[in-house]
Amino acid sequence: MPGPVPIEEHAERLARHFTLHLPDGPGPHPVVIQLHGCGGRQPLHDTYAQAAKAAGIASIVVDSYTLRGISRRAAQLTICTGLRLRGAERAIDLHAVLHWLDGQAWVDPGRIAAAGWSHGGWTIMDALSGAGAHAGDSARLDRLKAAFLVYPYAGLPSLTATRGWGVYRPKVSAVLGTRDAVAGHIMPRRALDRLSRDGLEVEVLTLEGATHSFDDPDADDPRTRYNADQAAQARAFFVRSLEQAFDS
Repeated sequence: MPGPVPIEEHAERLARHFTLHLPDGPGPHPVVIQLHGCGGRQPLHDTYAQAAKAAGIASIVVDSYTLRGISRRAAQLTICTGLRLRGAERAIDLHAVLHWLDGQAWVDPGRIAAAGWSHGGWTIMDALSGAGAHAGDSARLDRLKAAFLVYPYAGLPSLTATRGWGVYRPKVSAVLGTRDAVAGHIMPRRALDRLSRDGLEVEVLTLEGATHSFDDPDADDPRTRYNADQAAQARAFFVRSLEQAFDS
């Protein structure tokens, strides 16, 4: 996508590639924004969304690639390798979704969360570190009650470990695997430790033996291995973390 565009325009264009999972009734509903990993939107996000919906929480599954004309193969070759669309650049998508939520009557503005897998976690973390905002847009990040991070990438050039999140104080929940050969678990822990030292509430679910994308039955990276039991644990932790953040 060429050069920066007004947040209103980016939000309008990005919204064409949302999948909404809404609980019954008019709302207002709590909502979680879901940002996919570097391989693109996957059915696993709908599985998490259905678990949230059963708990009365709406989900917006965001496709960050179709808008930009990025195929899955291109994403694997260029985004998963760090050549383009790094977390700080993609952070505008989170700002755009928060802008879009302003006009949705079904949304409870006091109960909004963001969840990110791998590159999506990096995106959320960089946005909270100050990346991707147009003038005045960063104020919307105050609305995030929770940040849920699943095997987030937190190595260079991610920003959280060095910058922290400044004034933003969402409840932080993370899922890490001890056999993650993609994002690892040392660098994510370093970033999470920084947030803990800054006084944020941080809870980590560590899954012994879990690889990157352990919760994705469609993952095709040889470094990953799907584990149904661990995936169920992660989804339960996802729902519980959101409920606790929204009830606080």
